[in-house]
Amino acid sequence: MFESLSDKLGGVLGKLTNSGKLSEKDIGAALREVRLALLEADVDFKVARTFVKTVKERVDGAKVYASLTPGQSVIRIVREELAEILGGETAELARADKPPSVIMLVGLQGAGKTTLAAKLALSLRKDKHPTMMAACDLQRPAAVDQLTQLGKQLNIPVYSEEPSSSTPVKVAKAAVKLAAKENIHYLILDTAGRLAIDDDLMSELEEIRDATSPVETLLVLDAMTGQDAVRSGGEFNDRIGVSGMVLTKMDGDARGGAALSMRSATGVPIKYIGVGEQPDQFEVYHPDRIASRILGMGDIESLIEKAEVQFGTDQTLALEQKIRKNQFDLNDMLQQFQTIKNMGSMTDMLGMIPGMGALRGKFNPKDIDERQMARVEAIIHSMTMAERQEPTIINGSRRKRIANGSGTSPAQVNQLLNQFKQMQKMMKKLSGPGGKRALMGMLKG
Repeated sequence: MFESLSDKLGGVLGKLTNSGKLSEKDIGAALREVRLALLEADVDFKVARTFVKTVKERVDGAKVYASLTPGQSVIRIVREELAEILGGETAELARADKPPSVIMLVGLQGAGKTTLAAKLALSLRKDKHPTMMAACDLQRPAAVDQLTQLGKQLNIPVYSEEPSSSTPVKVAKAAVKLAAKENIHYLILDTAGRLAIDDDLMSELEEIRDATSPVETLLVLDAMTGQDAVRSGGEFNDRIGVSGMVLTKMDGDARGGAALSMRSATGVPIKYIGVGEQPDQFEVYHPDRIASRILGMGDIESLIEKAEVQFGTDQTLALEQKIRKNQFDLNDMLQQFQTIKNMGSMTDMLGMIPGMGALRGKFNPKDIDERQMARVEAIIHSMTMAERQEPTIINGSRRKRIANGSGTSPAQVNQLLNQFKQMQKMMKKLSGPGGKRALMGMLKG
């Protein structure tokens, strides 16, 4: 979402880094370009103006003109102030003294509340919190069925009642009672939305709020709607009292300025972001990490967290033993590829790697053919178990059979086998006495 803004800011700040000494005129010109880039990205003009003013004051106060690395000093200040307007500190989810902790989701129709309810429930369950959802949206046709189906897919309980014989308040109160009885830590209420804010909607939400006393009232906003999201955020907060926001569709191609403006314009922290359609494509919102991504500095913390979720301890230890005994085979290679694929798109992961911003213009992550990984999987799946364990037995006729079975060519099968040989050599180096030194050499490269 921030790609265009990231490119422009990277260009402006890159000039400062490459310069030697900087004058006040240089800084002024650069900050004018930064302000223009923010406005073009749909950032609220008051937020953009305040941001540039604050950066300028800090640059003057820090006396960076006389420092040895003035460009880097300016970039550090820009990053810190960008993180500040994005929200500053990471906002924690509240929890009640005794179960259940009620989380009420509110927002306009089409923002993705129902899907978001399931994503949040899955995230909380991964953190070992017993969680339940309640279908309080009795307005939208099939909303109850949608939440029920999502609950079945993710094995998360859903409380619902027949829409024709119940009310949202009745459903919410009954769900709270059941959650308390079952010792459910978190209860997520999926409420109704409208195409536009109206008095009936607000009255209904106020009734549910008063009846359930939620610890969190999270406003779900579509990040693609730009400044309209900021305006509706202010209206919901004024009437209902919002404790946090969740931005959906952050993987879209909108300009992204709404996300930058949201915290400053509403005074309400962003707590989560949706970064894709899959249930696990959901992240805690870290302002400092988002600022680093926008400035092309990567986000190694999020990358490590994604890896830790996918690479379990048992899997890691088993792989380590195989590497030490020089038993790494194509089955292990397939498992690693599938695990990496579950972490998200290669483009997203590359964007989290520090230093990728320096390759702008020389390398475009979008040029990566993610179908290559699917081809690798197809080739390995077309092999017999014996061929996967001992690839040296693959001769010309076997290669042709594998290519036909995977819809590829013998040359592509050859390419995979050569890549595997290189990987085996690398694994052997890492498992040897000089493994640590070899690993350091790879990292430097």
